Amino acid sequence: MTEKSYDKPVKKFLILLFLLTASPLMLSLAFRALKTFKEMPKILIAYGLLVVALILILYTVYFGFKAFQTVLNYLFDN
Repeated sequence: MTEKSYDKPVKKFLILLFLLTASPLMLSLAFRALKTFKEMPKILIAYGLLVVALILILYTVYFGFKAFQTVLNYLFDN
């Protein structure tokens, strides 16, 4: 029987843990910036931050599925 290295799934789950904490924090920061900034140059930065946060949340969901797929592949030898 061959030994399996669980480095790849563990690394993906650590990245997923970071993304699961960073993306809601960035979204919260973006909404706070929208509430705070009212003049034109700063509000564009707030909207840009909001778009980046939404893209990061979508990527987090995608990366979560990929991380679970990696773990299942390692567990069931697919």
